[in-house]
Amino acid sequence: PAVGLRRTADFIIQEVKVSGDTRDQRQRESEIYAMIEKALRLADKYHVSLATGDFLVRPLTLENYKELTLQNDKSRADSEFVSFLVKAALPSAGSASEAQKRLTSYIQAVPAVGRAQMDEDGDVTFSVVAPDSYRQEIATKIAEDARQMAQKMGDGYAVEVEGLNMPVQWTRSGPSEVFLYIPYK
Repeated sequence: PAVGLRRTADFIIQEVKVSGDTRDQRQRESEIYAMIEKALRLADKYHVSLATGDFLVRPLTLENYKELTLQNDKSRADSEFVSFLVKAALPSAGSASEAQKRLTSYIQAVPAVGRAQMDEDGDVTFSVVAPDSYRQEIATKIAEDARQMAQKMGDGYAVEVEGLNMPVQWTRSGPSEVFLYIPYK
């Protein structure tokens, strides 16, 4: 959609993967979970937080980190991994470079445990807290755009809009900015 709302994102997010390839499965699992525990204990020092989930993101804490499910790494024998998110709040003004530096420094600072290691997995992305709270503002912009288009066509023309029942989504649109939209037609 061409119509939406641009705003500064709330968080910069980096997906990370903690993997291990110790031959003994129990030892491997122990090393991976021990590294995640160290990551959790180090997060406050770097002003980052950990989270898990795809659509519904929830905090990763010392109380729930062992609920993460290890996955087999199909590219290597006797290896497993788990992925989660590292988040840093973006400043209300300025770019995301400071927050990204904190993320990178944090990831590099988490000490390895045995053969377990933590690596960045993919590119950074942004998140927005309560994106559906922008629904009415976006819908108003869509309605105004539709009215303007219908007027340009002349009397007797209208614009039919579908998909306004879809959830608000967003995409990165600048160094620290997101474009929020409803995927309408």
